[in-house]
Amino acid sequence: MDVALSLHKSAALYEQAKTLMPGGSTRATLFRKPHPFYVSHGEGAFIHDVDGNRYLDLANNFMSLIHGHAHPRIVEAVSAQLARGTCYSMSTEAEIAMSAALQARAPSFERICFANTGTEAVLFALKAARAHTGRPLVAKVEGCYHGLSDFAEVSVAPEPEAWGDTAPASVPYSIGAPQAVLDNVVVLPFNDLEKALAILEEVSDRLACVLVDPVPSRAGLAPAGTGYLQGLREFCTKSGAVLIFDQVMSFRLAHGGVEEYFGVTPDLSCLGKIIGGGFPIGALAGRSDVMEVFNPQSGRPKVFFGGTFAANPISMNAGLVALDLYGPQEVSLINMLGDRLRDEMNDWLRASGIEACVTGAGSLFKFHLGRSEVHDYRSAWVNAAQRKITADFVDALAMRGFHIIPSGLGCLSTAVTADDIDAMIAASKDVLQSICSR
Repeated sequence: MDVALSLHKSAALYEQAKTLMPGGSTRATLFRKPHPFYVSHGEGAFIHDVDGNRYLDLANNFMSLIHGHAHPRIVEAVSAQLARGTCYSMSTEAEIAMSAALQARAPSFERICFANTGTEAVLFALKAARAHTGRPLVAKVEGCYHGLSDFAEVSVAPEPEAWGDTAPASVPYSIGAPQAVLDNVVVLPFNDLEKALAILEEVSDRLACVLVDPVPSRAGLAPAGTGYLQGLREFCTKSGAVLIFDQVMSFRLAHGGVEEYFGVTPDLSCLGKIIGGGFPIGALAGRSDVMEVFNPQSGRPKVFFGGTFAANPISMNAGLVALDLYGPQEVSLINMLGDRLRDEMNDWLRASGIEACVTGAGSLFKFHLGRSEVHDYRSAWVNAAQRKITADFVDALAMRGFHIIPSGLGCLSTAVTADDIDAMIAASKDVLQSICSR
């Protein structure tokens, strides 16, 4: 069934935006052809655009809104803080309370520092690892996104001709990346422990850290396989390198984050998104001896950690409420709904003979069209034709009132119900049948 939406106001706003911002947006991730949708407001699990259309929001501002939009308790907490002030050049009780709330969820969170974004959290994690070990090299996984700092961007999206044969190559993402950065980043395959360890052993005496996202969004959103994370943990313990988990997106998987979900303990964890309750936030948490590089008590620390809006009381108070509302029961419920979406779709796809699959873990999911199995970046890589059909799929879902990220990625919030999941499954089947019958 073909569906059409009225998007005249969004189209007009985009024409205005193009005269003000590069390509009409300060967030390239929001771009879609022929133009982005412009939101007027959100409520619970739904968002409304300026043209009056309503969508079930399964993007949640790129996984940051664990409780959906305008949760009354978060609105109340933020409103109360607004009346007291938005930020100060002094510390607040709220940052102590927020640190304690995070520390209570994961044993490895011995010390915590706050930043403004997940990008900053990763940046500080890499600086901490180098300062703690006195070593220069960073190891990261091919195709994994860890924010926009130079070292984190290496090999985020390499084309097949630049992959490398015997080992993944260090490939720049942004034009102008210094060669020195590429020379100091070692790239690992995901979910292939034997090859990863062979690469790591060659540089073990120069390696500061291993950075890994256990459920990497751009590397297919396939969870780390049995033994992969544990193997990296054992290598880091033996070599003295710092094991860093990027939990900016995946902390939601369990009450105690991926440390609990996978049963593997990192040295440092990068946090963000859901811990801010819908406001800008980043955090670095981990072993007290590694985090000591930020300690200013004895003078200039080994690594300076700060930011004008870091630990601001708006984000701290919103985050405290968001964490309080996201206990083990809430985690279990949305993980169960995520399992249901993935399992029902994959069973149906196999029975229908459609070459596609849905990956993910817990409340995270990603549709792969033209791929029946995905386990790393290379198996998830799509050509131009597959990108086009994915865009058609996402647009067709939007026409039916379901909003996911243009790459086919999505997530659930606690505002989503079982009926919403049933509706999403039905719409996805309808769209896939229509697309695949062309």
